[in-house]
Amino acid sequence: MSAVLSTVPTWGFVHFAVPLCARLCNRPLPSMSDLIKHECGIAIVRLLKPLDFYIEKYGTAFYGLQKLQLLMQKMRNRGQDGAGIAVIKLNPKPGERYISRKRSNTPKTYLTDLFEMVWGRIRQLPEEHLHDAAWLKSHAPYAGEVLMGHLRYGTHGDNTIERVHPFHRQNNWINRNLLLAGNFNLTNVDELFEELVELGQYPKEKSDTVTILEKIGHFLDDEVQRLHTWFKPDGYSNQEINQLIFDNLDLQRLLRRACKKFDGGYVLGGLLGHGDAFLVRDPNGIRPAYWYQDDEVVVAASERAAIQTVFNVRYHTVRELQPGHALIIKYNGAVAELPFTEPREHRACSFERIYFSRGNDREIYQERKKLGEALARPALEAVNYDIDNTLFSFIPNTAEVAFQGLAEGLDRELNRWKEEQILLLAEKGELNPENLRAILHRRPRVEKLIHKDEKQRTFIADLKSRHSMVGYVYDVTYGLVRNGQDSLVLLDDSIVRGTTLRDSIVNIAARLNPRKIIILSSAPQIRYPDCYGIDMSKMKDFVAFQALIELLCETQQTHLIQETYLRCKASENLPVEMVQNEVIPLYNHFTYTDISNRIAHIVTPQDINVEVQVIFQTLEALHNACPKNKGDWYFSGRYPTPGGNRVANRAFINFVENRDERAY
Repeated sequence: MSAVLSTVPTWGFVHFAVPLCARLCNRPLPSMSDLIKHECGIAIVRLLKPLDFYIEKYGTAFYGLQKLQLLMQKMRNRGQDGAGIAVIKLNPKPGERYISRKRSNTPKTYLTDLFEMVWGRIRQLPEEHLHDAAWLKSHAPYAGEVLMGHLRYGTHGDNTIERVHPFHRQNNWINRNLLLAGNFNLTNVDELFEELVELGQYPKEKSDTVTILEKIGHFLDDEVQRLHTWFKPDGYSNQEINQLIFDNLDLQRLLRRACKKFDGGYVLGGLLGHGDAFLVRDPNGIRPAYWYQDDEVVVAASERAAIQTVFNVRYHTVRELQPGHALIIKYNGAVAELPFTEPREHRACSFERIYFSRGNDREIYQERKKLGEALARPALEAVNYDIDNTLFSFIPNTAEVAFQGLAEGLDRELNRWKEEQILLLAEKGELNPENLRAILHRRPRVEKLIHKDEKQRTFIADLKSRHSMVGYVYDVTYGLVRNGQDSLVLLDDSIVRGTTLRDSIVNIAARLNPRKIIILSSAPQIRYPDCYGIDMSKMKDFVAFQALIELLCETQQTHLIQETYLRCKASENLPVEMVQNEVIPLYNHFTYTDISNRIAHIVTPQDINVEVQVIFQTLEALHNACPKNKGDWYFSGRYPTPGGNRVANRAFINFVENRDERAY
């Protein structure tokens, strides 16, 4: 297939449009899964009492480690590539090891493997010393008061152990040791990297994590040196100055300086060697963070429900870390939530509510139900309110809560119809017990039709055979759909690439021979790349974008693709704050329904004869259901940071130039 040349400014229409349509409109969907890699998890536990207290009350000096393990287990949905922990002991003696770190990237069993290694070391300790806090502090690993854990879900790069957090910036000065873990992506790593190089540094690689680690580390060094220089003329010894640095190190000032130019979505957790800890959240609140404090412990985590479960506390006692703020825990136990930058428009990621976070959070559970409920009327309209000949179900497993909302919405809509029918019969004088019973007994047919089977190992080299195997990832309950009579309505949480629908869901559902298959998506159409922590960076992979391109080719409007490309290329030379998302106008040439109908065509296998319709959530309904999480850039193209618009344009450039690479 012909590739579009990079010298597009000299093209005429023919040079551009013909190879583009040939390459784009006739190629199959990518063969990858619709599973999205996303959103790492982070947890911090800070014990506020001496270890003796926990030995006496809970029977163990490793109370903090136990709680950290439980937090990570409760958030294991946030990372399946690896996990790591770091533990710091307060007030160590020189020569004693005061930092313990362990990481694992063992496939599938990474979390079990991690804590098996940790507890394996602890089980080797002499039993007579397990309740001796002083001995443990001097001799045992992980017997510390400041703990941090991380679950990695890598959005790019390899999965070596070096990629697993926490990262450690080592130093022989205790207060210059920095451990960092986070849930983040930045759009301007290149710029930040160059700033480090201009300072004379030689970072070992160009990546978000290393760049942030060295950026914060640089300002940590600077703050420590500033304090040392300040106190030295007063005649203090170096050991005395260390203590003064512990007391006077201003983490708020440090973070304000270090994070000043960050463009992206981030929650960053950090531990300093002497025991200070922090958790920072980006000024738009894109990534989630929560914290809780009592007189025994301070805990922070990516998900509120995990804190509630592990510490058995009420919903209202767990606080959300505000955008542009840092939770700062000093080595002496002082705790404060302080601003480190000016908060901006609150644009918390709505995908957290649709899909990523576990649904046992009270707010998230209710919001997912509302997302399903909002699709009740469109679903009924799609089947012309023919309840008797329609079966409703969902695609496991993340759509189950939304489906409960859909079922409740169907009941409400049907009750409204029943009221109208009863009043109509009363007006006609035809209301009798038999007619009334017939109306009242009508119910939506709600079943668990689709089942997720054991994961198929589809490593067959032949692509056709591989697609055939993928079709068996799901199974169905036979005998529920009446042959050629029933319409089948299936709810999914989101449709990213469309491959799961085409290769599995629609294929297996069509075997039941329904009259029609209607796919509902509780998320709107995913049209634009994410650059803040979700693995959706390539525009060409989105089925909504593929639908757009097909429509442009079909309606002889490929010149719009060229014009958009030229605008995107021109925007590369603009200051980032002046860059606009040039892709949005392309979608304005078609209605929301036009795109949905084309997606239905794309995800329909060629060898089935059943009509397929796809209905997406609207942006308005999304915002009504999730009023606190207004971040919708992957749906709307409205990015919360200037770097987001640049990423969208670069993703479009990569698409046109046939570059299979992420845009940031």
